[in-house]
Amino acid sequence: MINNHIHTIYSFSPYTPATAVRLAKENGLQTAGIMDHDSVAGLREFIRAGQEEGIGVTVGFELRTCFKGTPFAGRRINNPDQDSVAYLAMHGIPHDKIDAADAFLKPYREARNIRNRRMTEKLDAFVRGAGLAMDFDKDVLPLSQHEKGGSVTERHILFALAEKTMGQVAPGPATIAFLKDHFGIEARGKNLQMLSDSGNAWYAYYLLGVLKADMMAHFYLDADAELPDYKNFISLAEEIGAIPAYAYLGDVGDSITGDKKTQKFEDEFLDELIIFLKEAGFRAITYMPARNTSEQLARLITLCEQHEIFEICGEDINSPFQPFVCKELERAEYKHLVDAAWALIGHEKAGFGAGLFSQGAIHNYPALKERVKHFANMGRAR
Repeated sequence: MINNHIHTIYSFSPYTPATAVRLAKENGLQTAGIMDHDSVAGLREFIRAGQEEGIGVTVGFELRTCFKGTPFAGRRINNPDQDSVAYLAMHGIPHDKIDAADAFLKPYREARNIRNRRMTEKLDAFVRGAGLAMDFDKDVLPLSQHEKGGSVTERHILFALAEKTMGQVAPGPATIAFLKDHFGIEARGKNLQMLSDSGNAWYAYYLLGVLKADMMAHFYLDADAELPDYKNFISLAEEIGAIPAYAYLGDVGDSITGDKKTQKFEDEFLDELIIFLKEAGFRAITYMPARNTSEQLARLITLCEQHEIFEICGEDINSPFQPFVCKELERAEYKHLVDAAWALIGHEKAGFGAGLFSQGAIHNYPALKERVKHFANMGRAR
């Protein structure tokens, strides 16, 4: 069992990097990967924790980027809230290049906080009718690690709203009625079941998921200055010897975490997108087997094999009720993703200029599958 997409307190999560590694090991993972939004502040602690716990670790970050000027401009790609924007993942950052990655990310975090403040003000105006008030400095920032290089996300804003709501009405039926009466949110199915459980210690996280699925339209402002062009993302990967990856989402039906509404994304133009990504310099696709159907992933895997694109598995963990273990990895069609995780670790061990997609590695192992096997063996070696 492996997972290359664990968030920590440096974006949004209840886990410190060390706690995330410890829980990964306790849950039986062979490897663990840190993947915070717009931040590499937790990478060194994550690496140290991996050494102390005796578990393989890999490090990276996640970032939203601009796809304007591409064939996908004006389309909903893999971002539920904004067209022409794509989530990308930077995997396998060489450990001596963490500071270079942070220097790249810092101005985007600062720009994001300008928009975060404006969104909090907009949300404050909306919730005042429900007897609530929202303040960015008092309610949102204290939930983050922004002073230590962490990012502030929409989840921080909505978690602050969840806490405000719980301070006004009791969990359970009162909260369900409050959401319907004041925010027009009628919880159904899985969300209704979660919000009915008034004694759950993770109630605020369940409430956050419901708010994220239904409240974003009331305060979301389009991102702009905080979005690097995807070409800049690729350039950074080449500069620091990391692996640039596109984060596949796929059309969403019943959201496993309750924080995404039914919505169409890149599936209808996936073939075209894969060709574009390959030509643009993307080396990998990262995806989450627990979030997609077998049919979606069979199509994606076939396309990756056809175009020799590295496949990475990572289940997005940012809430305490999300399992560290992805049971889908027990299926034969996903076994190659375990080698891929170890190959990421081998890539980081090799260091800058000698990684999975270095000229030397490609020369020695032209076929991607053989190269992945070689670096996986490096990763497993103690």
